Amino acid sequence: MVNTDVQATWAYHDGTKHSHASVRQGPGGLDWANQPLPYKIYATVPPLPLPQEVPLPACPAMEALAALPAPQARRIPDLETLAALCRLSAGITRRLRLPGGSTIAFRAAACTGALYHIELYLVCGDLPGLEAGVYHFGVHDVALRRLRAGDFRAAVVEASGHEPAVAAAPVVVVLTTTFWRNAWKYRARAYRHAFWDGGTILANLLAVAGGYELPARVVVGFVDATVNRLLDVDPQREVAIALVALGQDEATPTDHPLPMPALHLPTQRLSRAEVDYPAIRAMHTASSLTSTEEVRAWREGLPPYAARHDVATASIGAPGAEAASATGRTIPLAPLADAELPRDTIAQVILRRGSARRFVRRPITFAQLSTMVERATRPVPADFLSGGRAGPAALTDVYLIVNAVEGLPAGAYVLHRERRELALLRAGAFRREAGYLALEQALAADAAVNVYCLAALPPLLARFGNRGYRAAQLEAAVVGGRLYLAAYALGLGATGLTFYDDVTAFFSPHAHGKSVMFLTALGVPARRSSRA
Repeated sequence: MVNTDVQATWAYHDGTKHSHASVRQGPGGLDWANQPLPYKIYATVPPLPLPQEVPLPACPAMEALAALPAPQARRIPDLETLAALCRLSAGITRRLRLPGGSTIAFRAAACTGALYHIELYLVCGDLPGLEAGVYHFGVHDVALRRLRAGDFRAAVVEASGHEPAVAAAPVVVVLTTTFWRNAWKYRARAYRHAFWDGGTILANLLAVAGGYELPARVVVGFVDATVNRLLDVDPQREVAIALVALGQDEATPTDHPLPMPALHLPTQRLSRAEVDYPAIRAMHTASSLTSTEEVRAWREGLPPYAARHDVATASIGAPGAEAASATGRTIPLAPLADAELPRDTIAQVILRRGSARRFVRRPITFAQLSTMVERATRPVPADFLSGGRAGPAALTDVYLIVNAVEGLPAGAYVLHRERRELALLRAGAFRREAGYLALEQALAADAAVNVYCLAALPPLLARFGNRGYRAAQLEAAVVGGRLYLAAYALGLGATGLTFYDDVTAFFSPHAHGKSVMFLTALGVPARRSSRA
């Protein structure tokens, strides 16, 4: 089982770290004439246009972020609901016309470099307004394209190791990444971005599903080859990275998967030429699961995925480690009261969300910070968290550099998730350090707060193998995506930033042995978004 050879993760992780020296090496500039197309466009499959005027979820954003709808006897989305879910998670929300007539299309979720390499597919039974099949969501023309006719959910159920949420789902959303569309700019580091950008989309998707009171569960454990074959993607170029089981049905799909012959459907060429980065494919192969039995063992913590030592699982996001404070000072979170929360709907917030390009050095309130952190760190409904008998509650720990928060001293903090309090690690003004750690970007220095998700990789890899690296990146990005939504709901700004990997040294000795997964900067934007 290749997944248990965790040296592959260390080789990839260490090989793609940013340092002061590494970012100044390699080819300078980008080949703009060879920039990939930000869409997957099928050349011969006819479109099924999605309805444009659909009822959007009226649930307030802050409630949607907190919602974890319980499974119901029957909760089946119709075509209008799927149209809203696709648009509000991965679709185009607005276009900016530039001098000269060209336009920039902004998407519902943040993406590294605005390169938009994540695709959505739907695998469904017969739904109101939509026949059973395997569909691709075309962002460019807001349409579905049916790649296979018939109910292929049984193949996904088997690939997921018969995960109960998948078996009961009337529709399963599959997220894929196309390597070249992000590697054009970020080279081998793009495999990290697959989960960063997939995670921000998932944050939207989970919140919108919550707004519709639609049960949703993220599934990372599945047989890669089966799902890729179902979607008919070339696994050397495009691969599935996550499933989302949506809805609940009393009827389960047949136990016998339908045949999945290769389709070889032509798609529009992405660019003049593609550059291969073998490290991406090597890491993906090393973290792949190869059989239904392996998926079950992976999810349930059975041999060979049982913890390699007694503290392996216990030390993943361990509350005892989080509680430690170099200063002995802890501050309980103090979120806004329900009556004080904004009532903007989750749809309104997503449609106006952007990525802040500049912060002004003005403070936010401790209540605002508490509210954003409390909503963002709610449990992620996922198969690698607490569902299996050995599953931890979270894979990542949250650290903060506080620059300007009314009622909270500037300094470095760690969040104690269970007790909902911040522990002060080191007091002081660290704007300069915050800017440097974020690849020397002024945004981080000007932000009110920088929120980092770090993971203790050794115990995580001992429990989950190389695939734990995928899960940790994805969970951290969901936290980051929720911070985006919470910030914009409160009339603030947010942006995801890349970083030097020696962030760990800044938060040490508390963060010793951990690795940074994601960074979100929060603050007062120079140009505030209008409240819808």
